[in-house]
This record gives sequence, structure tokens and C-alpha cells, in this order.
Amino acid sequence: MTTKDTRAAALAALASLVADETRAACLLALLDGRAWTAGELARHAGVAPSTLSEHLGKLVAGGLLAQERQGRHRYVRLADARVAQLVEDLAAQVTPAGTARPRTLRESSAGSAMARGRTCYDHLAGRLGIAITDALTERGLLRQDTGFALTDAGLRWYGTAGIPLDRSARRPLARACLDWTERRPHLAGSAGAALCRHALDAGWCVRIGSERAVRVTPSGARALNELLGLEREALC
Repeated sequence: MTTKDTRAAALAALASLVADETRAACLLALLDGRAWTAGELARHAGVAPSTLSEHLGKLVAGGLLAQERQGRHRYVRLADARVAQLVEDLAAQVTPAGTARPRTLRESSAGSAMARGRTCYDHLAGRLGIAITDALTERGLLRQDTGFALTDAGLRWYGTAGIPLDRSARRPLARACLDWTERRPHLAGSAGAALCRHALDAGWCVRIGSERAVRVTPSGARALNELLGLEREALC
């Protein structure tokens, strides 16, 4: 088999892993960056545990998920940021136009919360992520003209804000990630992950519900106003 044929076969195999509604539901749920048990994912996807186990086996074998056992529980998470980017990019191609209207008030409320603010694997997304990205850009801390890149002022801003940056990581320091609700890029990469981690650890944001939605706390609103000039209306 030629190199061209090998790459084509690998791409087809990867596409087949995602081209199943149950497996797609699992991948989207795991975009919250946390580890889920097989039972939790089975309930989320609405399938029997035995059925879910077969799907998880395929995703692990295909390199999209990593698993670990703790006692009698089996935990799975997305293999790495590369997989998260793939899933989010694919979701951006079909959402929201390809999504059915909410059937209940609960579904509508959950959808609104996700659009306001959520985690996208390990960084902030939704209107919250876009507002922060825009504020960083407007203040000359982030450049978007030739791809995403922190400026020297941006690097200093992270230090002043007390947000540690891991510049030794193999992943890009700053990367654009297309937001599937806002249709605009938000900040990802090591810088996006560091900001999200600090926002959660410092109590600027808290998770709500069982999905990826987050909301800004009063102390977070004050901090983001002081650091980036963001008004509370832009964070709600």
C-alpha cells in the first residue's frame, strides 16, 4: 500500500469513529475536560452500559480517548488537546444550524447557559470566551492579524494577573479555536488553558449544571473589569 493509500485509510478509519451518534455524544460530553465513568457516559448517551463499553473500546483503540481504572470504576477522557480541537472544529460545522430546536424549557435553559459561557476542553468559550479574547486583543495583549499570538505586553499581563504560563509545553502558546455558537475564534492553546484554569481555581467562574456551562461570579466580574475593562453586561 502506498503512503497516499495509507493516509487515506487512516483518515477513513478516523472518520468512521466519529460517524456514530453514540460515540459523537460521548466525545462532545468529554469536551468539558474532565474524566467520566463509563456509567455516566452511558446515561448521558441513553444507551445500555454494555453497548457503551463497546463504543468506548473503539474510541480508545482509535486513540481518541484515554482510559484509567480506579477501583471498580473505569474512567475515560479525551486523549489530548489535539482530539478536543478536532471535535470542537467538527461541531462548529454543524451547530447551530444542524441542531434541533430545544424540546423543553430545561433544554432551552441549558443551551442558553452553554452559549453564555462554557469550557471547551481546557479553555473558555461562548460569549464569555469571545469577550475575553476581544478584550485581550483591544488592549494589545493578543494579536489576531497573523494567527493568534501573545504580545510582549500580553506575556507581562499574565504575570501581573498572577496567571502562570507553561511556555515549555509542546502545544502552541496561543491558538485560535472556532467558537461553534459565536462563529468567531476564541483563545485556546496554553494561554487559553492557563486563563481558564485560573478563572476556575480563583473562583472567577463556577461550573453550573452537568454540562460544560460556567458562569462568572461577582468576584470574577470585578477581577475581569479591573484586569481587562470588561463590564458585567458583557459577561452575562
